[in-house]
Amino acid sequence: MKKISFKDFECIMSYDVAKKQDPCIEIEFCVDGCVEYQSSWLGKMIDEETNKSIYWVGLVEDGSQAYDFDSFEQLVNANIFYGKSIKDIWNLVTLLSIDACDVQERLPFYLG
Repeated sequence: MKKISFKDFECIMSYDVAKKQDPCIEIEFCVDGCVEYQSSWLGKMIDEETNKSIYWVGLVEDGSQAYDFDSFEQLVNANIFYGKSIKDIWNLVTLLSIDACDVQERLPFYLG
């Protein structure tokens, strides 16, 4: 589990996923103090039909709170956390994994 700056999060999500062998970014996270969001996911992948990047969030396991976005700005500004955006609550976000790897081990891949 790890807290990272919003700037580092932005850097991760700006990575060109077309360059990866597995063309997606998957981040598991929790929202501190929120029982409902203890195993949530977000990421970026290539849409096979349009060949463009799409950004997505899955807040709960049953898929009832799943969202797709056309841009990073839409993702971070969408008011999907009880009327607040992920940007608004970033100080409460703790990363659990990146690409199914330990956060500390995976960060250098994206941050250089």
